[in-house]
Amino acid sequence: MDTARYEQILKDRQQEILTRLHKIDTDLGRPRDQDSEEQATEAENDEVLEEFGEVGEKELKAIDAALDRIANGTFGTCVKCGQPISEQRLAAVPYTPFCQECASGK
Repeated sequence: MDTARYEQILKDRQQEILTRLHKIDTDLGRPRDQDSEEQATEAENDEVLEEFGEVGEKELKAIDAALDRIANGTFGTCVKCGQPISEQRLAAVPYTPFCQECASGK
């Protein structure tokens, strides 16, 4: 398995998320409009941004854990059953800690 390739994929994705989270923080910190209708729209938008931020934070944690597994030499091995994770699964979800069977709960 080419762990260096996965490490680069993970680091690139990590950087994308960090950039997106920075933009979200900037948007959430902007001054509010004085118009009450506009404030309601801004509040709804802020809720969506906060949800995106939470999703991004969760993905960052998963990426950090995958990078740790690369550093420890355990990347590509299911943390539950110890079997290899398929290249196809890693290509779809490079930070996954589970093989397809364990992820589906079988």
